[in-house]
Amino acid sequence: MAELAGVSVRTLHHYDGIGLVRPSARTPAGYRAYAPGDVERLREVLGYRRLGFALREIADLVDDPATDAVAHLRRLRGLLQEQRDRTAAMVAAIDRELEARAMGMRTTPEEQLKVFGAQLYDSIGSAYPATRRTEPRIAARIWEALGDARTVLNVGAGTGSYEPPDREVTAVEPSAVMRAQRPAGAAPCVAASAESLPFEDGSFDAAMAVSTVHHWPDPVAGLREMRRVARRVVVFTYDASSPGWLQRFWLTRDYLPEFAGLLTGWPSLADLTQAIEGRAEPVLIPWDCADGFFEAHWRRPEAYLDDRVRRAVSVWTRVGPEAERRAVDALRDDLASGRWAERNRDLLALDAAELGLRLLVA
Repeated sequence: MAELAGVSVRTLHHYDGIGLVRPSARTPAGYRAYAPGDVERLREVLGYRRLGFALREIADLVDDPATDAVAHLRRLRGLLQEQRDRTAAMVAAIDRELEARAMGMRTTPEEQLKVFGAQLYDSIGSAYPATRRTEPRIAARIWEALGDARTVLNVGAGTGSYEPPDREVTAVEPSAVMRAQRPAGAAPCVAASAESLPFEDGSFDAAMAVSTVHHWPDPVAGLREMRRVARRVVVFTYDASSPGWLQRFWLTRDYLPEFAGLLTGWPSLADLTQAIEGRAEPVLIPWDCADGFFEAHWRRPEAYLDDRVRRAVSVWTRVGPEAERRAVDALRDDLASGRWAERNRDLLALDAAELGLRLLVA
């Protein structure tokens, strides 16, 4: 067992001694015998341990009666994806500094330290003010779905886009960089994660989440938390489960197939909707969308050549610098040659496009 798990026998003895992983039986010779359930528990312990959790924290996680093996796997996968995203952001930042130094330029101390940001948003968050803001037509859909709610919890609130100005809003945002960019007079903001909201059951009339669920380590758990603390839930998110979803958007279809890998294991739209016991409604993206999220520039392809636009979208950091350079170079060539216009001529007559964005309402 020690050999399979990649740990020492002494470690297994220690886990047994503190009650973290106790084998179900002993052989006549006194050896510990691990049943399948013991192996699952050991796998969970090792997964959390290698993510940096303390043993006491791990004990609380694996002893939670409301979390089964599948839920642990989903959580571990989400945490590992977050770790991968942080690593990708660090690699991208190092690549940019290497390129700068190759040209004889020195980065500032502040830029040098940004490479060690704690979260993905801490790496991309500083770019948000330039291109990310409230799109009034999408905001109208979200605010209408909030109904008569007077108290609203905004989960994964970021810099405060889409927060309704005529209601009592409380924000939740784990990234210090994003919290620091909330404007003066914005709603009070709590440092917390979606999966563990620090509020009593039914504390709010409504809970909302906008373009953030895909960053949560455990989206289903986070949505259930929203449902726990509010009687109404409104979520603006993305559907990656319908047939041919990768082909909907020319950018992922023709230039960035790596996007599909970012959503491997992502819960289906049915799973997300079921988590809040609600329904899903399509949201069309206007051609002149003011909020610069990934799909916003579907009729303005030149925007994706702008580094400021890409830096404010997590997708580009997550796919890595090599895929980004290849996609941008290919798009630039196709725009110059007219191939993009030829392939996508039908888009030029549209005022709004259906690219998989959904509003979940419960």
